[in-house]
Amino acid sequence: MTSVAPPAPRERILQAALTLLEQGGVEAVSTRAVSAAADVQPPTIYRQFGDMQGLLNAVASAGFGSYLRDKVARSGVGTRDPVEVLREGWDRHVEFGLTHPHLYTLMYGRLRPGEESPAAREAAAMLRALLGRVAEAGRLAVGVDRAAAMIHASAVGVTLTLLGAQERDRGLAERMREATLGAILTPEGGTTGNATQQQAAAHAVALIALLPGLAAPFSEAERQLLLEWLGRLT
Repeated sequence: MTSVAPPAPRERILQAALTLLEQGGVEAVSTRAVSAAADVQPPTIYRQFGDMQGLLNAVASAGFGSYLRDKVARSGVGTRDPVEVLREGWDRHVEFGLTHPHLYTLMYGRLRPGEESPAAREAAAMLRALLGRVAEAGRLAVGVDRAAAMIHASAVGVTLTLLGAQERDRGLAERMREATLGAILTPEGGTTGNATQQQAAAHAVALIALLPGLAAPFSEAERQLLLEWLGRLT
């Protein structure tokens, strides 16, 4: 009979810290509590993670990692309408935050200006990749960077607002989602007035997204000039 090796100290520490976080928040993740729950000596924590902030960063990445893997598996990114994937991704983001409030707050609500948790950076990279597909489909009315910033600000903001509310207005997240998507996507039909300008911007954004992989007969200086001109339309 083959025996199963026990988890390594690093894995025990991560799991213990994640459990303490989910049960009692960041304040519950102390050196003493983690070392007792993981059955390790306190110096082991610092050898593995440097300091408690390093441990918290690793906990956020580990806890969010399973969500990201599930998100990719369920999204069908390569075969479905990227706008619908974007809409569903918003909903899952908010639901994750409301289901795991302490982990979400660790990722997004406890950072100093200019900081970003490793887990949040991974999520941002996935969002930008998806918005690139939306742009390539001609559906994005603003640049990928601006669209990502708008979605991030509104999705994180509404989730933290709901977490802090005494009574949650679940319709708020849906209304915020549609307002944000309405601001970054091209309109469905219509080619007059402002809609024409939005369509022109969408084509410019699409070309900006496609240009890096396009074997166009441009010099580097010409490519940069084209990007500048296209950027003026977005």
